[in-house]
Amino acid sequence: MAVLRFEVTGMTCGGCAGRAERALAGAEGVTSASVNLANRMATVDTDRPASDLRDTLKAAGYPAAETLIRLTIDGMSCASCVGRVEKALANLPGVLSARVNLTTQTADIEVLTGTVTAQTLADTVTQAGYPAQALEDDSTPDAAQRQATEAAALKRQTLIATALTLPVFLGVMGGHLIPALHHWISATLGQTGWWGVQFVLTTLVLIGPGRRFYRIGLPLLAKGTPDMNSLVALGTLAAWGYSSVALFAPALLPDSARDVYFEAAAVIVTLILLGRWLEARAKGRTGAAIKHLLNLRPDLARVERDGGTVEIPFADLQKGDVLQIRPGERIATDGVVLTGRSYVEESMVTGEPAPVEKSTGAQVIGGTVNGAGALRVQAEAVGADTVLSRIVAMVEQAQGAKLPIQALADKVVLWFVPAVLVIAALTVGVWLAFGPGLTHALVAGVSVLIIACPCAMGLATPVSIMVGTGRAAELGVLFRKGEALQRLDSARVMAFDKTGTLTEGRPALVRSVAATGYDADTVLRLAASAEQGSEHPIARALEQAATDVPVPEEVTAIPGHGLRARVEGQELLVGNARLMAREDIDMTGVSDALHEMETAAQTPVLVAVDGIIAAAFAVADKVKPGARAAIAALKHQGIQVAMISGDARAVAEAIARDLGIDQVEAEVLPEGKVDVVRALREKFGSVAFVGDGINDAPALAEAEVGLAIGTGTDVAIESADVVLSSGAVAGAVNALHVSRAVMRNIRQNLVWAFGYNVALIPVAAGVLYPFTGLLLSPMLAAGAMALSSVFVLTNALRLRNLQSALGETPAHTPAIPQEVAA
Repeated sequence: MAVLRFEVTGMTCGGCAGRAERALAGAEGVTSASVNLANRMATVDTDRPASDLRDTLKAAGYPAAETLIRLTIDGMSCASCVGRVEKALANLPGVLSARVNLTTQTADIEVLTGTVTAQTLADTVTQAGYPAQALEDDSTPDAAQRQATEAAALKRQTLIATALTLPVFLGVMGGHLIPALHHWISATLGQTGWWGVQFVLTTLVLIGPGRRFYRIGLPLLAKGTPDMNSLVALGTLAAWGYSSVALFAPALLPDSARDVYFEAAAVIVTLILLGRWLEARAKGRTGAAIKHLLNLRPDLARVERDGGTVEIPFADLQKGDVLQIRPGERIATDGVVLTGRSYVEESMVTGEPAPVEKSTGAQVIGGTVNGAGALRVQAEAVGADTVLSRIVAMVEQAQGAKLPIQALADKVVLWFVPAVLVIAALTVGVWLAFGPGLTHALVAGVSVLIIACPCAMGLATPVSIMVGTGRAAELGVLFRKGEALQRLDSARVMAFDKTGTLTEGRPALVRSVAATGYDADTVLRLAASAEQGSEHPIARALEQAATDVPVPEEVTAIPGHGLRARVEGQELLVGNARLMAREDIDMTGVSDALHEMETAAQTPVLVAVDGIIAAAFAVADKVKPGARAAIAALKHQGIQVAMISGDARAVAEAIARDLGIDQVEAEVLPEGKVDVVRALREKFGSVAFVGDGINDAPALAEAEVGLAIGTGTDVAIESADVVLSSGAVAGAVNALHVSRAVMRNIRQNLVWAFGYNVALIPVAAGVLYPFTGLLLSPMLAAGAMALSSVFVLTNALRLRNLQSALGETPAHTPAIPQEVAA
């Protein structure tokens, strides 16, 4: 039983407190419960996990407050380390979940607010054998700096170990290959003297660079929770200890077993250090995308203070500061333009390469590049509230996710190291009973301990997630939840909202047809002039399409039909077919085009000049550029594509035909989109839904994977698993492309990690000896173990070269939605 004291939210009166208290008291496993309205704290005596209490209060309508605590952890080297840390954290009262990332050496722990402190969590992990430190609120670990420091330390230790090991290795192996060298060593040092030299150099390797294995591995072994460090410690100490006995107490061994393996112990430590150094270097490259994002932020900002202008560090910026942005400079933080006019390169925000004009009142985003003009900008968001900081946090959250596919690896690793110890013991026992003798038993046992490598299993999933989600951000796809990587890979149908997702979401001129004797551009110019006073969306479409629009001399609205106007001395009628029929205008000159427009569900606008039909213009919600190619690419990949729209069926089916979509659901009310998603799931299987509006939020949440257009609403983005930041439909194709590539990469890594151990542990144990007469050298085992992790990391790093699914390579930095800052 444990007594938990935590915060409860949503209570406004004594009745609320009473209902929350009764709900807790009635929960299974709760001995007593009390809720205090004044301090909003609940005290519960229970033997149930904290997650049960959270679910109970959530069902009662009074959610428990939750806090996310982050730790940095040192000393983890394999998946068994991760499992041990997660288990230690999960056993603490008040902990809801614990996710440990081997690649970044961090842990994210969700707790009931008030039950456990960050320091307690850090102390628990430290006591488990892995020194941990709590991070302050809203801070993030400088992973790149920590990885660089770790790589530098491993490099130094590897070089020292190599310098000490090389004389031993060359002397022993050279003596086997070159008899003259063996004779020279025997003549000068003698066997005992040469073994003594090996003892001194190897001991220096073990107590110096190799100390890290014993400092972590031996205490864990004593606690009955061995890890990879324990295997290395046991293997090298066995070789060193046996050799030391042969050197200093040879009488304890049979004459045939008096030999030394100092070089094996030294080479094992050196090779494993080399592997970990290469591994640390590779880990440093996995976070390149986040480092690149952070580099977009300038270190200094020019700010107006005390009547002058000063340069201050970015960290000292405050909301409300007025910044001076010179031509060509990168804007320091999000804000609004006070004075000035310029074009700003916003490709890293919108994905659009064309610079955007900025003048008084315009919003600017930190990290974008100012053009040729000077701007004065008032800071509206600083620090963690900026778009750039939020996007970094989003990518980091996705990178720290633990996918369902990793569950298998975790279960195996939980028993892996103890199983290896048992196999090694059995190997030694079998060789002693049935083999040539003690020497062979020692070699086989040490080889089994050394070659067994859960490191690759632990790295197989997180490194692929880190590299894949970072590359996805560079392609304009932001995975808010790492689990979406796996769910999207299994999607069988992708459903799109129409308005604002497949289309621009606003009427636009899509076709112009002039009658004989008239020029379409000239007539459009006159019609746009007549429409200047109208607020109708169709009028705006004509105005935006025309250039050099004159001022009308006279305009008269004709409700339900259109308008009559005088422009540049000419009488105009602008409106629908009913207007032309009422005014007895002969429409023969555009009748064919009019029929085609109506068939395509486009809205026709007819224009008559001085009583004669002059042109027909089609206005419609324009299909987004690249939408057709994106739909075709999805269908080519075997994905069923559906479109869900609230528009009339004729309009929806016309858009669907244009895009090549066969599955159309039209005239769907906002609440009906959830039902459509469920129906698609029953028909096809797992559903991914792409939308942008508030009315899309329920469907985004209902689908296995919700993809929000980054130019859409905050509600849609918050309901989604993936944000397509540029607003382009191609982002959905890239999201699927990245998901499949990452999952394929993870499967390759897991197959290698598991296959490596399944294949080589029996070889190390000596199953091939009866057929070949050879045993696997512990030194070769150490090299193979080190290379297995390097292979997994190198394979994951290939994802950095992933290209756009539509063959486009972005020439800009990661696209970031402005709505993320909200």
